[in-house]
Parts: sequence; structure tokens; C-alpha cells
Amino acid sequence: MAKKISVFPKHYSDTMAKYPKLSEALETLGKVVRQEGPIDAKTSHLIQLAAAASIRSEGSVHSHTKRALKAGASPEEIRHALILLVITIGFPTVAAALSWVDDVLAKK
Repeated sequence: MAKKISVFPKHYSDTMAKYPKLSEALETLGKVVRQEGPIDAKTSHLIQLAAAASIRSEGSVHSHTKRALKAGASPEEIRHALILLVITIGFPTVAAALSWVDDVLAKK
């Protein structure tokens, strides 16, 4: 049987365990913003993945890669979402994000 991988980085999970009210508030906020519009879960995670890459957040790229996969995105769609950013955020940042995506895909 395959090992279950958490979609959240360990540091995030540890922090949320220390601050349960913050964790609950963020979870509620996430649910509310997803319900406010017509964008499906897969597209939502691809958008958040792109945002994570643009701020160079390795943990968030890992998390949204896992969440996008869980929502039905293919590895090709995930990589394309990042490649689209080359003109906006630059090749070095995209290359770093692609390496973080590969961290997740290698464990799959």
C-alpha cells in the first residue's frame, strides 16, 4: 500500500498544531474564498501554485503541487502552469519552482 503523503509541509502542520484558532480561521477562510466563485479546485490550486512560485515559497509549491495532483491535475498541467510564468517572474524563479515540483513528483 502506498504511503499517505500530507499536502502540507511539516513546518506548516507543526505551526498550525501550536495555534489551533489560527488553523481554524485559515481553514475557514480557504473554504470561503473557494466557494465565492466558479473556479474549480484543480484550477484554484494551479493558480495558487503559480502564486507560490512567484514569491519563491518552496513549501507552498510543494503543498499546492500535492493539492493540484489530488484535485486531478496532471504533472504536465502543473509544469505548464509554471512555464507560463517565465516572462512574468523569470526563468531562474521558474526553474527553482520546477525543481520543487520534481521533489513532489519523485515521491509519487
